[in-house]
Amino acid sequence: MADESGGGGGQEDDDDQTVALDLERLILDAPRRYTPYQAARAADVPMELATRFWRAMGFPDIGQSRALTESDVIALRRLAGLVESGLLSEPMAIQVARSTGQTTARLAGWQMDTFLENLTQAVEPGMTRADVAYPLVELLLPELEQFLVYVWRRQLAAVTGRVVQAAEDTEMTSGRLAVGFADLVGFTRLSRRLEEEELGELVETFENTCSDLIAGQGGRVIKTLGDEILYVSEDPGTAAEIALSLVETLAKEDTMPALRVGMAFGTVTSRMGDVFGTTVNLASRLTSIAPRDAVLVDGEMATALEQIGAAPPVTREDAAPDGPVPGPGEHRFHLQPMWRRPVRGLGLVEPWMLARPGRLG
Repeated sequence: MADESGGGGGQEDDDDQTVALDLERLILDAPRRYTPYQAARAADVPMELATRFWRAMGFPDIGQSRALTESDVIALRRLAGLVESGLLSEPMAIQVARSTGQTTARLAGWQMDTFLENLTQAVEPGMTRADVAYPLVELLLPELEQFLVYVWRRQLAAVTGRVVQAAEDTEMTSGRLAVGFADLVGFTRLSRRLEEEELGELVETFENTCSDLIAGQGGRVIKTLGDEILYVSEDPGTAAEIALSLVETLAKEDTMPALRVGMAFGTVTSRMGDVFGTTVNLASRLTSIAPRDAVLVDGEMATALEQIGAAPPVTREDAAPDGPVPGPGEHRFHLQPMWRRPVRGLGLVEPWMLARPGRLG
């Protein structure tokens, strides 16, 4: 939702605004027609509720500029209709608008930055990015739209399947999960030495490599934070395999800093695509104290791996940090107890080092 108003800036500013309006009409497939008040009235939605929906979607306040289209009216009517029919409560509809707006805003920003940067570098002499933007968007728009719907339906099917299989309603929002944080060591210091382009390439390589590996092995990426990625899995064995694979894979990248991973297993609250709770906080704290190219897990995760037969039963009494390391055996993982230590906000934590059989010590 853009505002038509703006100060004078010469012929170049006028030309840029014309290109922007042309692109907007192409993408929205409709001319500007309504002010916010007119759109709310046409949708038969109270102005206060319409404003709450628009703000939740991330649209700025535009006063009474005539900047809205018929599509805005239809979308507003549909969202309000879900509330009127009882399918969604008003707070839930606001959450739907906010989560959708935040997700698609990031997606749209990434797509246009990537496409316009990579596909307009070889423009003809005398041509500007604005000159090639319109035909580029015209070609990409229908393909991206169909692909977005396809991926969304696939993801929705996967999430719906997990919800249906939940034994109780509480499992949909508060279930037991293995939570893993993977963090690049010394990233802040490294970022001061690298050029912006080099730093961008490093982050992109990190995110792509981790995301592909996590998805490929059956985990779920919750979010990426530049030098850190958060993932979950219902199966502790899968989460452990992902953690070690991440360390092993990134160690082969010469330009990549060392990686450290922290994992915890326990009750997790899921909300709007994110996860919260003590288990998540513990995984984050374990990451911050993990050695380079190593994986630390909490006691619950260690117990879960032992219960499914993925790691041998080991107690702190018969395997002190400086004691003998169990032999390889038939297990997928081995665990080595580390020294107990206090962790801010969580009290005394008993971490375990996770590794492949025969690689502890």
